[in-house]
Amino acid sequence: MPLAPRRPKARLTEEYYAPVRVPPDVAALASVPDTLAPGSPAKVGILDLAFAVRGGRTELVGRYQKTPLQIMRPLWIDPAQPGMSYVYLMATGGGIAQADRYRMDFHCGPGTQVHLTTQAATKVFRMEHDYASQRFHLTAEAGSYVEYLPDPLIPFRDARFYQRTEVTVAPGATVLVGDTLTAGRLARGERHAYRMLATDLRVSRPDGTLLAIDTLRLAPGQPGSGVLGPGVFAGHDHVASLFVVTDRVPAAGLADTLHEALAGLGVLYGVSVLPRDCGAWVRLLDDSPVRVAEAHRAAWHAVRRLLTGHPPPDLRKP
Repeated sequence: MPLAPRRPKARLTEEYYAPVRVPPDVAALASVPDTLAPGSPAKVGILDLAFAVRGGRTELVGRYQKTPLQIMRPLWIDPAQPGMSYVYLMATGGGIAQADRYRMDFHCGPGTQVHLTTQAATKVFRMEHDYASQRFHLTAEAGSYVEYLPDPLIPFRDARFYQRTEVTVAPGATVLVGDTLTAGRLARGERHAYRMLATDLRVSRPDGTLLAIDTLRLAPGQPGSGVLGPGVFAGHDHVASLFVVTDRVPAAGLADTLHEALAGLGVLYGVSVLPRDCGAWVRLLDDSPVRVAEAHRAAWHAVRRLLTGHPPPDLRKP
């Protein structure tokens, strides 16, 4: 299923998959690996999907994938919303290695209903040279309802990783974007043992109007990095966020719903409305991966019920 706006060869050029505006602390780690270099076979993962409403349900109408990124096929598993397409994103390599360059693009057409998630946690392996990067682009057109809720990101010892997420939300569209970050492989004693971890989230309208931006820079080995500070992990092992951009309900009511969903669950959290009253967001902290997952799930369920009138189905994931 070809996607007309981009030719396959164009996707294999460095300017397409390479990261843009790399943070200085990450760019300083660039080097020539003693393994496969950036751009080599198996080092570039590309996933480009387009969705549209066909016959009363959301169908995958455009697909380009390059290993190690891939999907199988969309699933329609929601009895309450049978037209909603559920897509599991997969990486065949088992994790992200040094000099990997990934890019994912998702175009959700008018009136589509799409849920995007990962098959498992994203593991960022130990690196001795260079760094790894991932670009994520999501476009939601008017009337669409889109959820991107990946499993946690786990940085291994000496990992070097940069991720940039760009979300474009048309007026009348609804987008939920979540993430969970762990302090490392805690069972192996790797608590904040990664070298550098940087993420950028930017949410905007099609005309470029900025709705939200969230920036994270973690460099445990550098003085004053503040990894354990109140604005980041605050001494805990897991941090999760959920951004909800919608005009289906008032922003204040959405924030109240998130508060009510998380109250009494035993995790630290904060909720606020987004600029321009375009939605709300929450960030939560805890030492238990189980409590963090349950709290994140509770926030998602509450928002889904508020915005659609229906609970989400069981995705059969822990």
